[in-house]
Amino acid sequence: MCRIREIVEQALASGYLTVKAEDQLRQRLQSKYDFEDFQAFITLQKEAMEGRVKQESRELLHARTLSAVG
Repeated sequence: MCRIREIVEQALASGYLTVKAEDQLRQRLQSKYDFEDFQAFITLQKEAMEGRVKQESRELLHARTLSAVG
């Protein structure tokens, strides 16, 4: 099982957070994690808010919204 920081490192390196990785993060955040994992998660949130990491889930939601409108 990957640690939170490993999932974050992969997302930061690729600039992309997959739905699978988001699900893994949710699972790991429900159990105990250390301060380094917490810091990594906060970094990921910041990078996503600033647009340096794209979220597959948001892209899929946006695509569904566009197809429903058009």
